[in-house]
Amino acid sequence: MRRTEYAQLGLLLLAWLVLGALFAVRTPVWQAPDEPAHYNYVRQLVEGALPVIEPGDWDQAYLSEVVGAEFDPAYPVTGITYEDWQPPLYYLLQLPVYRLSGGSLAAMRLLSVVLGAGVVALAYWVGRCVFDGNVPFALGVAAFVAFLPQHLAILGSVNNDSLAELIIAAILALLVTPWSERPAAGRLLALGVLLGLGFLTKATAYLMAPVVGVFLLARWWPRPGGSSFAGLARALLLVFGPALLLGLLWWGRNLMVYGGLDVLAKAAHDAVVVGQPRTAEWIAQYGLAGTLGRFLRTTFVSFWGQFGWMAAPLPGWMVALPAAMIVAAIAGLIANTRYEIRNTKEGAPLVSRISYLVSPASLRVLVLGLTFLLTLCLHIYYNLTFVQHQGRYLFPALIPIAVGFTAGLGHWLRPLVQRRAWVAWLLPVGFAVLLGGIALFALWRIVPGLAPG
Repeated sequence: MRRTEYAQLGLLLLAWLVLGALFAVRTPVWQAPDEPAHYNYVRQLVEGALPVIEPGDWDQAYLSEVVGAEFDPAYPVTGITYEDWQPPLYYLLQLPVYRLSGGSLAAMRLLSVVLGAGVVALAYWVGRCVFDGNVPFALGVAAFVAFLPQHLAILGSVNNDSLAELIIAAILALLVTPWSERPAAGRLLALGVLLGLGFLTKATAYLMAPVVGVFLLARWWPRPGGSSFAGLARALLLVFGPALLLGLLWWGRNLMVYGGLDVLAKAAHDAVVVGQPRTAEWIAQYGLAGTLGRFLRTTFVSFWGQFGWMAAPLPGWMVALPAAMIVAAIAGLIANTRYEIRNTKEGAPLVSRISYLVSPASLRVLVLGLTFLLTLCLHIYYNLTFVQHQGRYLFPALIPIAVGFTAGLGHWLRPLVQRRAWVAWLLPVGFAVLLGGIALFALWRIVPGLAPG
């Protein structure tokens, strides 16, 4: 990377830190999804106990009353502890911040913002690898991740999503960076440690296990003139060995605490959250079509911006702008795919076709595409039981989504870029102006209205 690249990325990171800090300090107390429960996890750690989810941690009637009162200080939140089933790593990182700041919510939010800066930086690196060193496109990927209003709101709160996204971004960065035929053991071990840390952070990070596994199989599956079974076995062992050892620390504890085979504490969680809206109830009330419509509409709007506890969405006219961008990006991806197919030589020998399938470019598409598909499937699967139509559940795949937007919109700029190279800078600047402008609007016109009274 050249000095100018560092400067450009530095400016982008500075903008992220400023906007993230503004969300952290301007968002009224507890007006971020599940924030009191995440905060209380840290409080319990400070008091010397590793939390255990149990009956009474979820009180639907009281929670609805508190949220309806916009978290008026008259309502205590110390009993909101339904996140006690979560893995502990994020909360352990928050532990010294809590102690040094006297439990300051703003200080704890700022730690999430700092972790988010790592996500933005890694998004840039992923974009740089995917687009073969194209700096404007790499900045486009990072700018989309940095300025998405809802992403700023979530990572400007106390929420373990920030660390989970950072670990996912680091795994993606390792996977898309070129690999040698026999990579150093340290790189494979680092990938395994990251995956294991994901197991200790949040269930959404688990989706990276099949992504990593498929990548290793595709990259080192024995083929003529290439890898052997020994190379594949070495890669699998060096990655999944440390990952499983780290995961066992948490899974073994859950087996001892919750019993049965509840290694993720998911069954204990589902048994406690009695009264949480269920999809079956919504289908009975609104019908299948009505429930599906609400799922699609709310997921879409809340991906871009629906603040507080889903109480304050962006105005309809403002959401229409990203909707138009989606149509243009999808059309660009389709057109670009057809362009690549037309320019791919047909009738190549088998060895050449296999080499193409395991080429760095194809493996990057595989990694990013699979991450997106698994994230989408996990979002749909969760909503088969609980009503959780929140677009933030797609954020584990935010970097692949940002790459898709950059590639799709970049396709339409290709003819202009060939004549005037500066046109490529319209992508990062456009993302910054559009999404950053919406974020500033939300900061001054929507977020303050979440305060009580």
